[in-house]
Amino acid sequence: MELGIGMFGDVSLDPKTGKYRDASVKLNEILEQVKLMDQIGIDVFAMGEHHRADYAVSSPEILLAAAASITQNIKLASGVTVLSSSEPVKVYEDFSMIDLISKGRAEIFVGRGSFIESFPLYGYDLSDYNQLFEEKLDLLLKINNEENVSWSGILRRPMENQTVYPRAYHDGKLPIWIAVGGTPESVLRAAKLGLPLIVAIIGGMPRQFKNFIEFYKQEYLRAGHDESKMQIAIHSHTFVSDDPKDIDQYFFNYKAQMDRIGRSRGWAPYTKEQYEGGRSKDGALFIGSPNEVADKIAEMKELFGLTRFIGHMDVGDPAHDMMMNSIQLFGEKVAPVVR
Repeated sequence: MELGIGMFGDVSLDPKTGKYRDASVKLNEILEQVKLMDQIGIDVFAMGEHHRADYAVSSPEILLAAAASITQNIKLASGVTVLSSSEPVKVYEDFSMIDLISKGRAEIFVGRGSFIESFPLYGYDLSDYNQLFEEKLDLLLKINNEENVSWSGILRRPMENQTVYPRAYHDGKLPIWIAVGGTPESVLRAAKLGLPLIVAIIGGMPRQFKNFIEFYKQEYLRAGHDESKMQIAIHSHTFVSDDPKDIDQYFFNYKAQMDRIGRSRGWAPYTKEQYEGGRSKDGALFIGSPNEVADKIAEMKELFGLTRFIGHMDVGDPAHDMMMNSIQLFGEKVAPVVR
């Protein structure tokens, strides 16, 4: 099983000044953190896309390209590319360049997006939310599989025998994963297309997703795809420390970000009871000591038949030294136990 680390590039708000932390500092910290991941053998780094003041990364491609130039082995993925509000030709071109710079280490996780700021920003109608994703995924897959593309849809002008360059490192093809939250329709789409599945499990109990993932396996095989090529991952909030004080401190980072998001979505304020419940054996938070986190990941591997786990590690913008320590422990203590 591959072990990875994901980030959204959270920037914290200073309650005294009312200003967010310097995005330039945050971006350079992320690059230093990715360099450490590569050095200690983390398999995958996934970078998310957001268009808000509390996130520093609006273009994962730019950060992943920078990371490609300072790493040797780690796979570099978007986590996720909000494909519904992106241009598939540009997505392929950008990631094929990352792939060429990194000699074949780029991947794309595509999703519909639980954050919708990019739709009005880029001039898309939210009423087309589902159709945009279906059409753009169809076009992206066609570009990935064919050098000369002829395609037609409803919401975008057609392509007629047009070429898309440069081609990716491995025969022009990039690994493309479908990232889902909790909709069976998205799972069914991934299964029918034979695409790898990554499920965001950030609340409740992971065991509740068992039928969800079994549905994917069943439909994947029913569609006639090769079982040996089936890939399943989960993406969950993760933080590792040997010091209980760090785990207690991380609650305040976590709460601050969850409450910021929650205010726009009608959520009640996040509580310490929710945090501890999430950290419990049956909860969805992989936050604790190296042994606690390793045991939980191993259990998920057994429960779901995972081929990959992505620990999302920067919720609420914890201090850089805490992040570096968490990454180090994840690579040097958690990973060997899981493997």
